[in-house]
Amino acid sequence: MSKLKIVYGASHVPLSPAVRAGDFVYISGQVPTDSTGTVVAGGIEAQTKQTLENVKAALALAGCTMDQVVKTFVIITDARDFGGFNKTYATFFPTEPPARTTVEARLMIDIKVEIEAIAYAPQS
Repeated sequence: MSKLKIVYGASHVPLSPAVRAGDFVYISGQVPTDSTGTVVAGGIEAQTKQTLENVKAALALAGCTMDQVVKTFVIITDARDFGGFNKTYATFFPTEPPARTTVEARLMIDIKVEIEAIAYAPQS
Protein backbone atom coordinates (compact mmCIF):
# COMPACT_ATOMS: atom_id res chain seq x y z
CA MET A 1 0.00 0.00 0.00
CA SER A 2 1.36 3.42 -0.96
CA LYS A 3 0.56 6.41 1.24
CA LEU A 4 0.58 9.94 -0.16
CA LYS A 5 1.03 12.78 2.30
CA ILE A 6 0.66 16.54 2.38
CA VAL A 7 0.35 19.03 5.21
CA TYR A 8 -2.03 21.97 4.79
CA GLY A 9 -0.88 25.18 6.46
CA ALA A 10 0.80 25.00 9.85
CA SER A 11 -1.38 22.18 11.16
CA HIS A 12 0.50 18.93 11.73
CA VAL A 13 -2.03 16.25 12.54
CA PRO A 14 -1.39 12.50 12.49
CA LEU A 15 -3.17 11.59 9.26
CA SER A 16 -2.55 11.17 5.57
CA PRO A 17 -4.77 13.38 3.40
CA ALA A 18 -4.71 10.74 0.63
CA VAL A 19 -4.07 7.01 0.86
CA ARG A 20 -4.07 4.63 -2.09
CA ALA A 21 -5.18 1.07 -1.43
CA GLY A 22 -5.12 -0.86 -4.68
CA ASP A 23 -7.43 0.82 -7.18
CA PHE A 24 -9.03 3.09 -4.58
CA VAL A 25 -7.88 6.40 -3.14
CA TYR A 26 -9.24 7.44 0.25
CA ILE A 27 -9.32 11.14 1.10
CA SER A 28 -9.36 12.05 4.78
CA GLY A 29 -11.99 14.50 5.96
CA GLN A 30 -11.22 17.90 4.50
CA VAL A 31 -12.28 21.16 6.12
CA PRO A 32 -12.74 24.75 4.90
CA THR A 33 -9.24 26.06 5.57
CA ASP A 34 -7.00 27.94 3.18
CA SER A 35 -3.32 27.19 2.58
CA THR A 36 -2.36 28.95 5.83
CA GLY A 37 -4.71 26.78 7.89
CA THR A 38 -7.18 29.63 8.43
CA VAL A 39 -10.90 28.81 8.30
CA VAL A 40 -12.42 30.69 5.36
CA ALA A 41 -14.92 33.40 6.14
CA GLY A 42 -18.49 33.13 4.98
CA GLY A 43 -21.40 30.80 5.26
CA ILE A 44 -22.03 27.25 4.15
CA GLU A 45 -21.53 27.96 0.44
CA ALA A 46 -18.08 29.54 0.88
CA GLN A 47 -17.03 26.83 3.31
CA THR A 48 -18.32 24.03 1.07
CA LYS A 49 -16.43 25.48 -1.89
CA GLN A 50 -13.15 25.65 0.04
CA THR A 51 -13.64 22.17 1.48
CA LEU A 52 -14.21 20.69 -1.97
CA GLU A 53 -11.16 22.56 -3.31
CA ASN A 54 -9.19 20.84 -0.54
CA VAL A 55 -10.68 17.48 -1.55
CA LYS A 56 -9.61 18.22 -5.13
CA ALA A 57 -6.06 19.06 -3.96
CA ALA A 58 -5.80 15.85 -1.93
CA LEU A 59 -7.04 13.85 -4.93
CA ALA A 60 -4.40 15.48 -7.12
CA LEU A 61 -1.70 14.04 -4.84
CA ALA A 62 -2.77 10.61 -6.06
CA GLY A 63 -3.16 11.71 -9.66
CA CYS A 64 -6.95 11.70 -9.39
CA THR A 65 -9.71 14.12 -10.31
CA MET A 66 -13.17 14.83 -8.96
CA ASP A 67 -14.58 12.75 -11.86
CA GLN A 68 -13.12 9.64 -10.21
CA VAL A 69 -14.89 10.17 -6.86
CA VAL A 70 -17.37 7.37 -6.27
CA LYS A 71 -18.43 8.12 -2.68
CA THR A 72 -18.42 11.05 -0.29
CA PHE A 73 -19.23 11.33 3.38
CA VAL A 74 -20.35 14.78 4.47
CA ILE A 75 -20.84 16.28 7.91
CA ILE A 76 -22.68 19.58 8.21
CA THR A 77 -23.25 21.28 11.54
CA ASP A 78 -26.71 22.67 10.77
CA ALA A 79 -29.33 20.85 8.70
CA ARG A 80 -30.80 24.24 7.76
CA ASP A 81 -27.65 24.73 5.61
CA PHE A 82 -28.44 21.67 3.49
CA GLY A 83 -29.85 23.67 0.56
CA GLY A 84 -26.84 26.00 0.32
CA PHE A 85 -24.50 23.06 0.71
CA ASN A 86 -26.23 21.14 -2.12
CA LYS A 87 -26.11 24.20 -4.40
CA THR A 88 -22.33 24.47 -4.10
CA TYR A 89 -21.69 20.72 -4.01
CA ALA A 90 -23.52 20.32 -7.32
CA THR A 91 -21.07 22.68 -9.05
CA PHE A 92 -18.22 20.24 -8.29
CA PHE A 93 -20.20 17.20 -9.50
CA PRO A 94 -22.39 18.64 -12.30
CA THR A 95 -23.21 15.49 -14.30
CA GLU A 96 -22.59 12.24 -12.43
CA PRO A 97 -22.44 12.90 -8.69
CA PRO A 98 -20.96 10.21 -6.48
CA ALA A 99 -22.89 8.22 -3.91
CA ARG A 100 -23.12 10.32 -0.75
CA THR A 101 -23.97 10.17 2.91
CA THR A 102 -24.74 13.44 4.68
CA VAL A 103 -25.19 13.79 8.41
CA GLU A 104 -25.68 16.65 10.83
CA ALA A 105 -23.22 16.63 13.73
CA ARG A 106 -21.00 18.84 15.83
CA LEU A 107 -17.42 19.09 14.54
CA MET A 108 -14.16 19.37 16.46
CA ILE A 109 -13.55 22.96 15.34
CA ASP A 110 -15.89 25.87 14.60
CA ILE A 111 -16.67 25.09 10.95
CA LYS A 112 -19.84 24.31 9.02
CA VAL A 113 -18.75 21.32 6.89
CA GLU A 114 -16.28 18.45 6.57
CA ILE A 115 -16.06 16.12 3.56
CA GLU A 116 -14.20 12.87 2.98
CA ALA A 117 -14.10 11.05 -0.36
CA ILE A 118 -13.28 7.76 -2.03
CA ALA A 119 -12.05 7.71 -5.64
CA TYR A 120 -11.78 4.76 -8.00
CA ALA A 121 -8.48 5.07 -9.84
CA PRO A 122 -7.29 1.80 -11.40
CA GLN A 123 -3.53 1.43 -11.51
CA SER A 124 -2.09 0.66 -14.91
